[in-house]
Amino acid sequence: MATVGYPHISLDSANVPVLTGTRMKVVEIVLDHLAHGTDAAEIQRQFPVLTLGQIYSALAYYYDHQEDLDQDIAQRLRKVGEIQSRLGNSSLASKLRGINNPP
Repeated sequence: MATVGYPHISLDSANVPVLTGTRMKVVEIVLDHLAHGTDAAEIQRQFPVLTLGQIYSALAYYYDHQEDLDQDIAQRLRKVGEIQSRLGNSSLASKLRGINNPP
């Protein structure tokens, strides 16, 4: 099987795929795409410093490494959940919930 190269993707010092020449992680592009159904053109409008080539390369990398990146995303979400449960509810969050859900 041929090796696939990603000209816009490199691994940082922690072996995390990033867009070459930036600090933007591939997973950040992917999360925007998955969570909001955002296409490459909309992602570029949100991040005008990125080229369409970089964005498409990030999405191609994701779909070629989907199992690994989905595990990374799940781990990140677990970590966020752990932090949120340790911190508990802030008084601001409680007030905002009260505004959005009146008695």
